[in-house]
Amino acid sequence: MTHHTSTAWMHRFAGLAIGCALSFAAPALSWAQTTPKLDKVVVAGWSKPITEITNLLVEEDKGFFKARGIELGYVPGAGGGDALRNLLSGQADVAFTDPGSFFTALDKGEKLRAIYDIYPQNVFNVVSLKTQNILKPADLKGKRIGVYSLSSGTRQNLQVLLNQAGLTEADVTVVVTGLLNFAPLMQGQVDATAATDTGLLVGRQKGLGGVNVMEIKNHLNISSDFFVVREDTYQQKKDVLKRFLRAYQDSAKWMMQSPEEAAKLAVKYAIDGQNPSMNLDIIRLRNESSVSAITDQRGLGAFDMAGLQKGAKAYKAFGVIQRDIRVSDVVSQDLLPTTTSK
Repeated sequence: MTHHTSTAWMHRFAGLAIGCALSFAAPALSWAQTTPKLDKVVVAGWSKPITEITNLLVEEDKGFFKARGIELGYVPGAGGGDALRNLLSGQADVAFTDPGSFFTALDKGEKLRAIYDIYPQNVFNVVSLKTQNILKPADLKGKRIGVYSLSSGTRQNLQVLLNQAGLTEADVTVVVTGLLNFAPLMQGQVDATAATDTGLLVGRQKGLGGVNVMEIKNHLNISSDFFVVREDTYQQKKDVLKRFLRAYQDSAKWMMQSPEEAAKLAVKYAIDGQNPSMNLDIIRLRNESSVSAITDQRGLGAFDMAGLQKGAKAYKAFGVIQRDIRVSDVVSQDLLPTTTSK
């Protein structure tokens, strides 16, 4: 993985070097006239640079953010909680994080604001081999269940599923299996494993046989990821954040309209992007999770406030958070490109 990471970044730096050479080849005066000052916005990700976020990785080629006056940066992470830690420590301006991590940080007293719903569909699931005959949440009682990590969305969504059946983690054995890792399931070390739609896709490509899949969205279709900022950033940098969100929306629309091009560029920029065909499948899944009945009406990034409130109540019900969270106090849609009221 380290090799692929360094290769991807070497490609990027090589491209930057060529870009700089081209820039300096132009007359200095015209270069100065056509290069306005860009506002730097650093995104703290929940992951390394992977295929499903290709639209954030292709800035050097596509320039969506530069076109809106934004210089884009990316800080990789290991889970939504990690993204928020990087945001709160000042290493980033915007966190790419999940609702569970967001609610947990709010519960601890952090001042945060969600400003864009990246994936309004819940992409999490719990997968078991057909031989286990696990068909509904109640069947998980007494089972060993894998999660990516204890601070990941897989664990939090497993808790959501257990909660729907009146169960808690005390009724099961949670086993940390690592990211996208179906080997423990295939080898019988766990009875079921919590994953994502893209994780399941990769598992099937690697020989995962007949499985039963319980999709969390059928029980609680809470969003998978938001853009979250510190409250002071929200109050003080609305113009910059508006341009950032417009640029992100531009990039998301491009990935929906040109999935094949995105899949080819993922080979260049994503650490898991060696297979263009697999990239295309992953990108199509992410495109599907970026839209909902609400985004059809109000544009990409719009929140389902009622669904989020239901989610916050569920997280409190299974003890991840202690206090009531009123989502209308911590989720704002006034920066969205589609919002008409100013």
